[in-house]
Amino acid sequence: MSNPALLVVDVQNGFVNDDTKHIVPDVQDLIGQYDNLYATRFINAGEESPYVRFMGWTRFLPGSDDIQLAVKVPENCVVIDKYVYTCVDESFLRSLKERGIDEVHICGIDTDICVTKCAVDLFEHGIRPVVLSRYCASHGGQELHDAALKILKRYIGKDQIK
Repeated sequence: MSNPALLVVDVQNGFVNDDTKHIVPDVQDLIGQYDNLYATRFINAGEESPYVRFMGWTRFLPGSDDIQLAVKVPENCVVIDKYVYTCVDESFLRSLKERGIDEVHICGIDTDICVTKCAVDLFEHGIRPVVLSRYCASHGGQELHDAALKILKRYIGKDQIK
């Protein structure tokens, strides 16, 4: 097994609330334990984005404080700005391959949306996703977090949920 990477999903100011703030210091501590580190920032692209067009959701626009990371990341961290639920694209997959990474540990916000989407996308590309459930939360509440973990066990297998 290769040296796994850590993927910190959307631990951003705008997603930190009473349901998620408890994971921020734990994720901060976790960051120091990995040599291969990625962090995502969700950005709502504006009027043309599906979030605005289909949901009327106008938070996380470019330049807003919502998009700033709520954790400090070291210089070796690859920060990925993403405009959809997942960061798993050709560029990310190429970076993992170049580093010899075939396992990605995932933590962050929201378990029920972006964490799930990234985990499933990695799984479908043959990279083992390991969801670190203690380091994940949903800003929609504990019920959504728990539901996501239950569904993820079906999607990617119970052995990938830690």
